[in-house]
Amino acid sequence: MSEQMQTVNEDELQAYADGQLDEKRCAEVAAWLASHPVEAGRVEDCRRQNEALHALFDPVLDEPVPPRLQRPAPASWHGMSLLRHAAVVAWLTIGGTIGWFLHGTQDVHSGTTMAFVRQAAVAHVVYTPEVRHPVEVGAEQEAHLVAWLSKRLGVSVKAPHLSEAGYELVGGRLLPGSSGPAAQFMYQDGRGQRLTLYVRTDGGDSRETAFRYARENNIGVFYWIDGPLGYALSGDLEKTELLKVAQAVYHQLNP
Repeated sequence: MSEQMQTVNEDELQAYADGQLDEKRCAEVAAWLASHPVEAGRVEDCRRQNEALHALFDPVLDEPVPPRLQRPAPASWHGMSLLRHAAVVAWLTIGGTIGWFLHGTQDVHSGTTMAFVRQAAVAHVVYTPEVRHPVEVGAEQEAHLVAWLSKRLGVSVKAPHLSEAGYELVGGRLLPGSSGPAAQFMYQDGRGQRLTLYVRTDGGDSRETAFRYARENNIGVFYWIDGPLGYALSGDLEKTELLKVAQAVYHQLNP
């Protein structure tokens, strides 16, 4: 193996995942990844997340311009529509995408809470299509899964049992959150329909116990704060159906 092949750095891995390498270097990195399965899996996760982000947020380009933004564009924006410029800015700043993701939500909360909801939805879109590796730890190791996630989050977490609602635990995984580790539990019904429960610490205002709802691109999210934890249940279900499951989750966590 050449010296060049031995020195694939993080920037190149990210550029490879984003499709930004030239053809020659792309082939070299692909060959390197073939003998480094751990890094290959990480790069594939990045690609899936990119695809999920595009699926969630590209439609902003087709949205009508909100009335509050219908102002004359500065001269420096000549040749670019206001909406398209806003979309570019949104891709570069998390705050921009949060508002669009929550388009149609009646309850507006802090940017921190909105980021949490967005992270839950993106994680749902990224991992629910997986066939071979939808979770890190399967339901057959539930006790280990719960103990591991509780240790990493620094607070006791539970995996609700939702068989009465028609869903069985698939397993779970550890995810990065905006203020520390987060957990994701995945559930599936007899038709293969999947739901995910995203759990994070530092829930903010513990008084916000009521369910809140957001929906974009067929992904509904019910979210709520319970003491030190924030929960977000995501799924491609009608609001009333998702609410039933969210209530079942809440009662499981608060018997």
